[in-house]
Amino acid sequence: MKKEQYKITGMTCASCANSVNKTVSQLDGVTDANVNLVSETLTVSFDEEKVKASDIKKAVSNIGYGIAEINEEKDIIIPIGGMTCAMCARSVTQSLEKLDGVSKVNVNLATEKAHITYDPNQVRISNIKKAIKEAGYEPLEEETVEHKNTEIKSLKVKLLVSLLFTVPLLYISMGHMIGLPLPGFLDPANNPLGFALAQLILTIPVIICGYKFYTIGFKKIVRRQPNMDSLIAVGTSAAFIYGIYALIKIINEYHEFAMELYFETSAVIITLILLGKYLEAISKGKTSEAIKKLMGLSPKTATIIKDGEELVIPIEEVEVGDIIVVRPGEKIPLDGEIIEGQTAIDESMLTGESIPVEKGPGDIVIGASINKNGYIKYRTTKVGKDTVLAQIIKLVEDAQGTKAPIAKLADIISGYFVPIVFGIAVVAGLAWLISGESVAFSLTIFISVLVIACPCALGLATPTAIMVGTGKGAEYGVLIKGGEALETTHKVNAIIFDKTGTITEGKPQVTDVIITNSFNEQELLRIAASAEKGSEHPLGEAIVKKALDEKLELVGLESFMAIPGRGIEVKIENKTVLLGNKQLMDEKNIYINLQKEADDLANSGKTPMFVAVEGELAGIIAVADVLKSNSKKAINLLHKMGLEVIMITGDNQRTAEAIAKEVGIDRVLAEVLPEDKANQVKALQAEGKKVAMVGDGINDAPALAQADIGIAIGSGTDVAIESADIVLMKSDLIDVATAIQLSKKTIQNIKQNLFWAFAYNSLGIPIAAGLLHAFGGPLLNPMIAAAAMAFSSVSVVLNALRLKTFKPFH
Repeated sequence: MKKEQYKITGMTCASCANSVNKTVSQLDGVTDANVNLVSETLTVSFDEEKVKASDIKKAVSNIGYGIAEINEEKDIIIPIGGMTCAMCARSVTQSLEKLDGVSKVNVNLATEKAHITYDPNQVRISNIKKAIKEAGYEPLEEETVEHKNTEIKSLKVKLLVSLLFTVPLLYISMGHMIGLPLPGFLDPANNPLGFALAQLILTIPVIICGYKFYTIGFKKIVRRQPNMDSLIAVGTSAAFIYGIYALIKIINEYHEFAMELYFETSAVIITLILLGKYLEAISKGKTSEAIKKLMGLSPKTATIIKDGEELVIPIEEVEVGDIIVVRPGEKIPLDGEIIEGQTAIDESMLTGESIPVEKGPGDIVIGASINKNGYIKYRTTKVGKDTVLAQIIKLVEDAQGTKAPIAKLADIISGYFVPIVFGIAVVAGLAWLISGESVAFSLTIFISVLVIACPCALGLATPTAIMVGTGKGAEYGVLIKGGEALETTHKVNAIIFDKTGTITEGKPQVTDVIITNSFNEQELLRIAASAEKGSEHPLGEAIVKKALDEKLELVGLESFMAIPGRGIEVKIENKTVLLGNKQLMDEKNIYINLQKEADDLANSGKTPMFVAVEGELAGIIAVADVLKSNSKKAINLLHKMGLEVIMITGDNQRTAEAIAKEVGIDRVLAEVLPEDKANQVKALQAEGKKVAMVGDGINDAPALAQADIGIAIGSGTDVAIESADIVLMKSDLIDVATAIQLSKKTIQNIKQNLFWAFAYNSLGIPIAAGLLHAFGGPLLNPMIAAAAMAFSSVSVVLNALRLKTFKPFH
């Protein structure tokens, strides 16, 4: 039986709802149908063997109503060419948000990609791409490394050509001012026309190299969506046009205009900005190195066994169920389960854990890990996008494509920024002109303001830091699912740890064996394990495992009786053996002469199990869920970072308190039912705390989702991992501290970037507008403004790259 919910369109009254309800209910195989007119939904339960979803849709359509599955939204990532600043990203976002059926848009300037959530029933991908084109940008097919390299090479060629013409242009236009020699036909005093024409000829190739600034910039002005290209296009065009005006004046014998040519300003601005773009492209390439490293981990071929022979095939052709052979030193091609052989596997490239893990038949292997020393055969269980490596890559890519809430500030400002800059440039230029300065002086002011005020740095401040931060996390086996998670984590002041499987191993182990004079330890363990052999009780399994580890030979049972809530009574080697709790001993009148020892064990969080043979106490075997090796160290570290640490468990208060005392937990929430864990998180949030929840089981999923930050142990269940914001691949609690430290460093980096981006524009624009000159100081040359603008963007990216040096302190 399947239950589905559909959105119904076209209903206007109760009669419409009844009509849909009646039509669907009459279909053979439909057991229940309910139409809600207010929410315009149809909830239907049906037998898939008798009726298909398509039949239900057709029946509703036939009576004149629209029907679509709820939550049928899809996600798509489209690389976009031509974006140069924060305004470009905003322009694409606004164009896409106007489309019916598009519910969420996130355009990332650093990755040059748009992440779009849309309803395929309302809008097609072709419509989305058309909207991107109409905004003035190019939707690309799946972005490749080759595409990025081509872009960098193209920028390099344009830069070199620009330099080739700009250097002699600068020499001709400025050299004579500092006494550098010029040939007679270029001397402004003797041949002003030759001087001017030479500059024009050298400027034109540079303008051609920067043609995209003009094609995009002016198009955006026409659409009333000016961006950085618009600032550059208007500024350099003004300089170039004024240069043409001066040239015409020179032709008409006004030779004094030879000193008012602005051709070199246009050329130098374009060259410097191309230099900035080139350096920025190289730096941005380095921000996504984590993804490139991950993609490069997987081998390209696999050796499979087919018809008894080994066959090397491309990894894309391997299917689930194929048997793969891996020799010592080779990489594991895909995920699977070992069916033959023993080995040690280095999983450090995925988990960050440097110690190889011993593996044998039945153990899981992960694609891209390295087989160190054994020959193994394994059966593939996951291929393609389902493998652990593919999922990690997708998780990191998704995280790098998201925005942190702090980025919204930059988005809002950049939206108003360019139009305001245009206004300031015009007002400043006119103000100086009205005050009596020359047209050339006013033009210098106008161009300087336009060129220095670039919103690029604002647009790059957040995404570059997030890209490097999430990539660095992946290197340490800490997978952060997005910018929001990365930002929120640094605010956490209370951490809740689930006990079983998180602080402890989650697998009970024998910790103590205490004997009376009648038996030795190994004999007591052999008898107890023989009694528990085949038991499904975790405590019994722990005793059997301990005996097998010590290679003790177990014997068969002559009789077996389980006593609910007490323990078991068995007959072994013609002897009656009791194994259970104190109540069982009391009921069977067994004198306990080890009561103090039993109490001490219970007070330290262990479960004492009494063993009696032939009516006499033989000893106590204590079983406990032992602590993970790093639990105490991790909790001490979190305390040093100023966080409150809380443990939540379904265990009784005494056991929970004992474990909490051992590891240094601040507060214990014991005897909490699985369904109440989320409520406990809510209660802590009501106290005003920012709460992180660390867990590994299905019963932790609601609490992980409720917490401000959910942190899942990588060895935990898929449900827990899906509900979490951060996944710890190594299952090491030390990495909780790593995640918080990384979050703090990344947010600190973002704040630095935003501060310098804002400070740069706040200081740069007034200086460019002539503020210092008004008080007798220097006037900012447009060429220096262009250099400063280019440096601002590059400096932001370089600052973000400093995160690559991050190392957690443990």
